[in-house]
Amino acid sequence: MHFSSPKMVCETKIVADEHDAIPGTKKESIMWSSPPSPPSSAALNPAEAKDVRKDAVFIREFERGDQEEVRRIFYEGIMERIPNTAFRGLRQQPKTQFLYALLTVMCFFVTKSVTLTCCAPIILMGARYYYSRKVIQSYLDCALHTDMADIEAYYMTPTGSCFWVAVLDGRVVGIVAAQGREDDNTVELRRMSVDSRYRGKGIAKTLGRRVLEFAVRNNYAAVVLGTTAVKLAAHKLYESLGFRRTGQSEDYRLPGMSRSPLERLFFQIRYSRYRLQLREE
Repeated sequence: MHFSSPKMVCETKIVADEHDAIPGTKKESIMWSSPPSPPSSAALNPAEAKDVRKDAVFIREFERGDQEEVRRIFYEGIMERIPNTAFRGLRQQPKTQFLYALLTVMCFFVTKSVTLTCCAPIILMGARYYYSRKVIQSYLDCALHTDMADIEAYYMTPTGSCFWVAVLDGRVVGIVAAQGREDDNTVELRRMSVDSRYRGKGIAKTLGRRVLEFAVRNNYAAVVLGTTAVKLAAHKLYESLGFRRTGQSEDYRLPGMSRSPLERLFFQIRYSRYRLQLREE
């Protein structure tokens, strides 16, 4: 069975801002650190210097030895989407809420049982979780057997694409990819994810800025991305980087979806498209 390359972008949490620009070209490693550096006139004592080094986050290109950690971060980030899509995503779907309420009322009129009627919402939520898990795991399996199975071939070898990792204290804690598209001279921001234990440090925003800098240096006209993120923090992150929403779809089809009636009833996802225009064509 042939799978097309998936386009989900993992949701991230961003709290802190970083410097306005990140130095470095495609072949350079870059560093961002938090907290902010002290004034140059003030000397650091050894303890302070050790703390700064400990908090330093390096953004560098993917290396073959990163494969296992990269896949782990990607896997865990996608698996977080299951409860978010099943439960939190329902808040964004008033039509589905109305339908579930109607089904619950119908259950009472058909069965005349208060017990079964009270159980109906639990059954509906259970079905949402089941189908969210089924679809997202199918998507994950597809991704892990395509671009995430051979990152070098998909992102490091082709001209105009790249894959970066964020390294903190010797550990890979975040990932992001850029995939060039010659047909419209844009680069797509993909696979952004940060280890849940290291969120809130501005790592995601730093990774995003690395992609923007890459696009500028390679003369792309714009950076685009597509996301099915449920959390508002992910959308705020893209907007803080300068992206503007250009479209939204309620009928997006993830790789692995069957589009069966039950799947349509218990799995809905909103797909948002973003674009950051760098220069006019």
